Amino acid sequence: MAPSARILASLITRKDIWGTLLLLLLAVVSLLAWTPAERQVSLSDWDKANHLAAFGALACVAMLWRGHRPGAWRAVALALLAYGGLIELVQMGIPSRSADWADVLADALGIAMGLGLGRSLLLLPAWATASR
Repeated sequence: MAPSARILASLITRKDIWGTLLLLLLAVVSLLAWTPAERQVSLSDWDKANHLAAFGALACVAMLWRGHRPGAWRAVALALLAYGGLIELVQMGIPSRSADWADVLADALGIAMGLGLGRSLLLLPAWATASR
């Protein structure tokens, strides 16, 4: 196996890195979600793409942090869906922001994609050791 694949496989097993990155991502997403719209910096012109990308990244990183624990994907999905709903509830009280429940649907699609990617990446260390 290529050295880069071994390095990636060893990084995937570092729960401390993924836990720290998850906290950082949660802080950034919260800041972006709860900043009044006139001060908002958008990464795309389509709000739903921002939700899809943010929650995909959160789900992938959360899966890498949780690992192969039984029911990890369910816990991650439910926690992130609740977080997405909380974002919309808080936005109701922020001037120049509004709740859009279609955003929660975009969050859910991002979560599904992130869970799939995260679960696939979790298979890499086993594949790396088996192909030696």
